[in-house]
Amino acid sequence: MKNYFIISAGLSLLFAAYLWFNGQTDQGLFVGLWVPSILSLGVLLIK
Repeated sequence: MKNYFIISAGLSLLFAAYLWFNGQTDQGLFVGLWVPSILSLGVLLIK
């Protein structure tokens, strides 16, 4: 289950970079904020 959170955070980071470099900077920043939230949720649930 730990791998799902890591993969989700990685995909979120890649999607944020994609948005950022395609000129959608506001959306890229918003999606980039998901990464620490996903990792924090994983830490909380996998104890």
